[in-house]
Amino acid sequence: MSTPFPFTAVVGQDDLRLALLLNAVSPAVGGVLVRGEKGTAKSTAVRALSALLPAVDVVSGCRFSCDPDAPDPACPDGPHEPGAFESRPARMVELPVGASEDRLVGALDIERALAEGVKAFEPGLLADAHRGILYVDEVNLLHDHLVDLLLDAAAMGASYVEREGVSVRHAARFLLVGTMNPEEGELRPQLLDRFGLTVEVAASREPDQRVEVVRRRLAYDDDPAGFAARWAGEEAAVRHRIVAARELLPQVRLGDGALRQIAATCAAFEVDGMRADIVMARTATALAAWAGRTDVLAEDVRQAALLALPHRRRRNPFDAPGLDEDKLDETLEQFAGNDGDGGDGDGDDGPDPGPDGPGGGGGQPAPDDGGPQGGDAAARPEAAEGGEPQPSGAGGGEQAPARAAEPFRTKVLSVPGIGEGAAGRRSRARTEHGRTTGARRPRGALTKLHLAATVQAAAPHQRARGRSGPGLVVRRDDLRQATREGREGNLVLFVVDASGSMAARQRMSAVKGAVLSLLLDAYQRRDKVGLVTFRGRDAEVALPPTSSVDAAAVRLESLPTGGRTPLAAGLLRAHEVLRVERLRDPARRPLVVVVTDGRATGGPEPVALAGRAARLFAAEGIASVVVDCESGPVRLGLAGQLAGELGGTAVTLDELRADSIAGLVRDVQGTSRRAA
Repeated sequence: MSTPFPFTAVVGQDDLRLALLLNAVSPAVGGVLVRGEKGTAKSTAVRALSALLPAVDVVSGCRFSCDPDAPDPACPDGPHEPGAFESRPARMVELPVGASEDRLVGALDIERALAEGVKAFEPGLLADAHRGILYVDEVNLLHDHLVDLLLDAAAMGASYVEREGVSVRHAARFLLVGTMNPEEGELRPQLLDRFGLTVEVAASREPDQRVEVVRRRLAYDDDPAGFAARWAGEEAAVRHRIVAARELLPQVRLGDGALRQIAATCAAFEVDGMRADIVMARTATALAAWAGRTDVLAEDVRQAALLALPHRRRRNPFDAPGLDEDKLDETLEQFAGNDGDGGDGDGDDGPDPGPDGPGGGGGQPAPDDGGPQGGDAAARPEAAEGGEPQPSGAGGGEQAPARAAEPFRTKVLSVPGIGEGAAGRRSRARTEHGRTTGARRPRGALTKLHLAATVQAAAPHQRARGRSGPGLVVRRDDLRQATREGREGNLVLFVVDASGSMAARQRMSAVKGAVLSLLLDAYQRRDKVGLVTFRGRDAEVALPPTSSVDAAAVRLESLPTGGRTPLAAGLLRAHEVLRVERLRDPARRPLVVVVTDGRATGGPEPVALAGRAARLFAAEGIASVVVDCESGPVRLGLAGQLAGELGGTAVTLDELRADSIAGLVRDVQGTSRRAA
C-alpha cells in the first residue's frame, strides 16, 4: 500500500484544510465540495484526511460496518450478538465517475446465484463507505442516475436496493467529499445543496510558496516513507486535536444571539430552504470545539458563513460562487449581542474580519510557509465578474462590442432520436451506465449482463440439460445483454450574425443575452460548444468546439459588429466545422443554433447562395434552430425561410424565454425526422 502525502504537509489551502478538519470533528456538518483549477492539491488533501480520522469500532464480520454499541436492527448481516467487535481505521471509499449502478448500491451476487442457485446480496460502495468517507473526484461529471442514488442515500442515511428479486436496506451514513474543476461543467443544484461546505482553491501566485510546494512534492516522490516520517509528529498532533474536539463538541453552547446572526445571514443572502441555517449552526459549533472553546463567537459564525453559503446563495448564471464580505460583516454587526447571553462574545465591537479562523491560522494544525489566508478564499472568484467587454483590437471602423443583456433560463432543445454519444444531460442515448430498459442477445463480448433475462432464457432447458444440483446450467445462447438508456451531451454549434444589420436598434445586446442563456443551458448539460461568427466579407471560427463553455462566453462578450451579412459564408464555415468534428468524434451528434435576422447581403445572389448552403444541413438531417432576431413593425420573415431551408424551425427572441419553447423541441424533432 502506497504512503499517502501527509495532510499537514500540504502548503497553503487553509480553507480547504479547515473545512475537511471541521467535518472530521463533526461529520454532521455534511461534507465538503472542493472547487478549483487542476493541480491545486484537491485530491491530495482529501486522500490525506482519512489517515487523521479516529479508528472505528465495528461488529466483527459485518460487511456493513455496524456500530457494536448500536447495531442496525435491519442489517442484512444481522441480527448481531453483543460483545463481538473489532477496531479498524476509518475508510475512504472512492466512487469512480464511470461506476455502474450495481457497483454503487450493490446487487445480487451473480456467481452464487448461477453456481449455487441462491440469492445473496453483494454490497456496493455505499456499504463500504458507511461511517467513513465517500470521495468523488470530478463529481460534476458523475452520471445522473448515480447522482440520484447519492441524493437518496444522503437524504435518508440508508441505501435501498430493489431489483432482480433482491430487496435489501442497509445504513449508509458517510462523509461526502467531492472535487471538481468548474471548467468541466457545473453540478446539479440538488446535489450541490447536499454538500455542507464548499471551498474555492487556486494555485498561489506567491513565488516563495510555489517553491515550497515543489520542494515538498519532490521530497515526497523521492522517499514517500521518509517524508511521511518527518511529518509524523505534526500528523499525531492534529489527530489528537480532532479527538479532543470531538469530546468537547457536546459541551459547546450555541447561544440565541449566535442563532439570530446565523438566521439573519442566511436571510440576507437569500438562500433557499433551511439547510443552510442548520449547516451554519453545526459548522460554527465545530469551529468553537476545534478552537477549544465551549461558546460560539461571532468569528465562528462569520467563518461558518464563508464556508457554508457561497454555493447556496442565489446568483446570476456564470457568476462565480462567493459572498460579499462587507454585506456579511454588516449583517453580523447588526444582529450582534442582542440578548447579552454571551454567545456572541463582546457584541459591541462586531465580528473581527482579520482572523482566518478560530484557534489561529485559519484553524490550521501547524504554521505554514507564508500560505494565503483562508478566510477570503471562498469569496475570491477566479472567473470574470461581467465587467465591461474589452475591445477586440480589430480595425476597419467596426462598432464597439455590445454588452450582453441579462441571461435567462431556457428549456431544453434536444436532438431527435437515440444517440450513442458521450454521457451528458441533453438528448436520449444508449449508454453503458443509464437505466436498464430491456435485454438483447450480446453482439460480441458480453459487458452488462441482464440477470433476470438470462435466467429466464435458461430456465426452460434445465431438465433437458441434466441439471441435478442447485446451480443453474447456463450456456452461451442463454446470456442476455442489458440495454440501457441515459442522456448524452451534444455539440451545440452557435452560428452568430455579427453584421451591421444586427447592430441596428441595439439588438446585439439582446442577441448576446439570448446566446449567453443558451450557453448556460449547454454548460449544465455537459455539451461541447463552438462559435462561428459572420460579418463583413467572410466568416470565422471564433471558438472551435470545446468543453469550456466559459471560453465561449468570453468570446461572445468581446464579439464586435459591423459590415455586410455573408450568411452563406457563415453556414458553409459551420458545415465544415461539423465535418471535421464528425471525424474526431463521430458519436457526438450536433445541434446547430443560427442566430440571425435572416438577411443575406454581399456578393452575387447572396440569398440563393445562403439557401443552397442551408440545404446541406437539411440533406444530412442535422438538427437546427434559427433564433429570429428581426424586430420592428415590418417583418420580412427571412429567418423563417432560412429555417425551412435548414429543415429546422425558427423561434423569436421573445419565444426563446417563453414556455412555448417546449413546442419548439417537438418542432425541431418533427422537422428533423422529415428531413431525414
